[in-house]
Amino acid sequence: MGFVKCIKYVVFVVCIVSCKKQQTFTLVAEKEAVYLPLPQKVIAPLDNQMTKEKIALGKLLFFDPILSGEKNVACATCHHPKNGYTEFRDLSIGVNGKGFGADRKMVKMDSMLSFVKRNAHTILNTAFNGISETGKISIKKAPMFWDNRVESLETQALEPIKSLEEMRGFRIAEKAILDSIVLRLNSNKRYKELFKNVFDTKEIKATHLGKALATFERSLITPNSRFDQFLRGNDQVLSLSEKEGFKTFKRVGCANCHNGPMFSDYKLHTLGMVENEKLTSPDKGANNQFQFRTPTLRNLQFTAPYMHNGKFNSIKRVLEFYEEIAGKKVKNPNVAVKDLDTLINKVIITAKDINLIESFLNSLNDTDFDKEVPKSVPSKLPVGGDI
Repeated sequence: MGFVKCIKYVVFVVCIVSCKKQQTFTLVAEKEAVYLPLPQKVIAPLDNQMTKEKIALGKLLFFDPILSGEKNVACATCHHPKNGYTEFRDLSIGVNGKGFGADRKMVKMDSMLSFVKRNAHTILNTAFNGISETGKISIKKAPMFWDNRVESLETQALEPIKSLEEMRGFRIAEKAILDSIVLRLNSNKRYKELFKNVFDTKEIKATHLGKALATFERSLITPNSRFDQFLRGNDQVLSLSEKEGFKTFKRVGCANCHNGPMFSDYKLHTLGMVENEKLTSPDKGANNQFQFRTPTLRNLQFTAPYMHNGKFNSIKRVLEFYEEIAGKKVKNPNVAVKDLDTLINKVIITAKDINLIESFLNSLNDTDFDKEVPKSVPSKLPVGGDI
């Protein structure tokens, strides 16, 4: 397997000997950050192995509004294959919405059901969430969401169903929603047959639902971008500007956080990102410290707008933001300069670097993923919800 290394920090101890005494001092150079291609195969938990039948079941559930409180929203409503399993919106509109992607609108403007607080992550490659620079991954500990609040795809898959703004709505209480959804599935003859075939069970449970959804999500990988091909030894697949952009990407400090096969350290960082004015109160992120995890840089052509609240419509604007905060220009009045992540001090992006970095990031796109939408779902509801 090919790899690329970028200098980060390495400590050398140097001793100088004179006729009178020995002097010891430390030189701090940079450590090597390793870039590996995405794995071409997925590792699944021992208690949730992948089969074609389980993937197919998970896909039906993913597109079926039966999973939402008011039967009008599916997972695919905000994570649609036509939009790279995300959507072209800054903030999602869940149960109180109608329409597709950027054209989705609020149904009731005076409703307490407002926007979903954060930008929708793409489902592509979530099978590799938490993968380290060296390719190691703990699938049971894989971090999920912008604030890393839960671990594993099996757990993540059930969280949007419980969320008020996303899929639950007011009709069913949070503590009762999973039981209500499971009751619906057990009352559906087709789902009963499918779950029995996949899990060999007479009664569908919430754990079965989470495992089926997670298995479908785990099947959506894009391990053959031009950059992956480059790392595997095809030196001709990248243009000169893309290669130069990769060098620039590493040199200016992007690699401090955007490293490893997914171009993410999956850690939480405080950047002082400007707030989205659509929200009625500031999003304080993880630990109430305005911390958000480093997103993957793969398939950026599908994931605009960018940042945790979708405030930036272009990669250029994102890079300009990093240029600004490197100059101590904090746009969020709720975040003090002293609270910014210390790694920001190592970012040295200038205007002349931006085009080269953009060129390189284009090499991380891969359009080869499952884009087929089911013609129908077992509930007979509209496929993908009210879109």
